[in-house]
Amino acid sequence: MSDILIRTLDALGIRYDAATLQAPSLQLFDPVSPELQAKPVTQGGRNAAWFVSVEGEPAVLRHYKRGGLIAKWVKDSYFWLGAERTRSWSEFMILLHLYNAGVPVPKPIAAWQQRQFWRYKAAILIARIPRALPIAHQLEKTSAKAVAFAVKQMHDAGVWHADLNVFNILQGEQGRIYLIDFDRARRLNVVDSKHRQNNVLRLRRSLIKVQGTQGQQWYEQFYFAYQQLHQA
Repeated sequence: MSDILIRTLDALGIRYDAATLQAPSLQLFDPVSPELQAKPVTQGGRNAAWFVSVEGEPAVLRHYKRGGLIAKWVKDSYFWLGAERTRSWSEFMILLHLYNAGVPVPKPIAAWQQRQFWRYKAAILIARIPRALPIAHQLEKTSAKAVAFAVKQMHDAGVWHADLNVFNILQGEQGRIYLIDFDRARRLNVVDSKHRQNNVLRLRRSLIKVQGTQGQQWYEQFYFAYQQLHQA
């Protein structure tokens, strides 16, 4: 795990890891920039995520876009409540907290927000996990106990995930598990039983939706392992 040195360029709305980036610019968040060599992410991301190259290192760029009914009228802007409460800076700081706590999450590289009167747009850059794929379609190769351990680590670090599903849990090399997409996640003093249950039930719903009976069976293994770890 490499060190992270946080810097903020208020004039550009950029918060970044100075140990990774020397002189961040707005081009870092524009997928059209030739330097990024951007390629669209085909799964998830609402057509707003790209695999990119940053300082020669593989990364993922994600623009924040709305979902649900409101997306018909407002595509990619949010109500301004201050820089620290923007989606990008908030996710960056939660990732930083988890990364420093040893929870298996991508390293945060940079976050950008641009205020436009009472609204803002935002984007985030995170390190790309080599050869990692969602567990959604590889449950038979995924250890339910390993996922339970990662989720418990996250909860013990005081973070509640807003959308824990089978596409936001990745399996990388040697079966290592990673948790991703901490947009709208919350950092709490204690993640109580209600919040923990909310996360695991959200995961159960997505497992059944994607894998049916197999998903339910895998969830039962996961939940048993999670309960054992929690009671230990």
